Amino acid sequence: MNAHVQHHISDELLLDYASGTLAEGWSIAVATHLALCPSCRDRLSFMEHAGGELLEAVEVEDSASASESWTSMMNKIAADNRRPAAKAPARIVETGDVVIPEPLRSYLGTDVEGLKWRALGRGAYHIPIKTGDRESQVRLLKIPAGKPVPEHSHGGRELTLVLKGAFTDGSTVFRRGDLEEADETLTHQPVATPDEDCICLAVTDAPLKFKSLLVRLVQPVLGI
Repeated sequence: MNAHVQHHISDELLLDYASGTLAEGWSIAVATHLALCPSCRDRLSFMEHAGGELLEAVEVEDSASASESWTSMMNKIAADNRRPAAKAPARIVETGDVVIPEPLRSYLGTDVEGLKWRALGRGAYHIPIKTGDRESQVRLLKIPAGKPVPEHSHGGRELTLVLKGAFTDGSTVFRRGDLEEADETLTHQPVATPDEDCICLAVTDAPLKFKSLLVRLVQPVLGI
């Protein structure tokens, strides 16, 4: 197990990914985390195996006695291995000096040294990532070492996956491979650790709700 990955995909997200029901943007984040996290790859394999066994059991039984809840669970985790967002298998294990693993690297066309960043202000940069998904917005973020993200809450779900460096959120530290999942209940201000810039993949399904009036004024231009 990779000792550096401490914050993992929730069971709900991993089940949705296994069943092929996640929209493309969320699937990119999950598949990229899987490339960096042996523990979650094992969890996914277990879910797929258990789902296959449940499917076989229901097919053999083939009777009305199979409960609706059983069938619902089977349909949820007995995946047909459809992963519309993943352009590479989920079980890729990246080694060496690669910063951006597959499948995310295929969307960007390069590793980190070839990226063309767009300024967000105050030293921060981003790269919007195009997908065929109308449900979510996907972007790469680079936050300067020691600098905070503007304080914000959420209109929906937000996934943040650390690819390089680290950030703190309150007393919790998120490092390479760690995934933070936020929702409407969380107001926070992540801060990049002072040792190096933090590069993250961020996926949202609604505009962020910034506390700062200035940030809110430029938000439509920035597209965040």
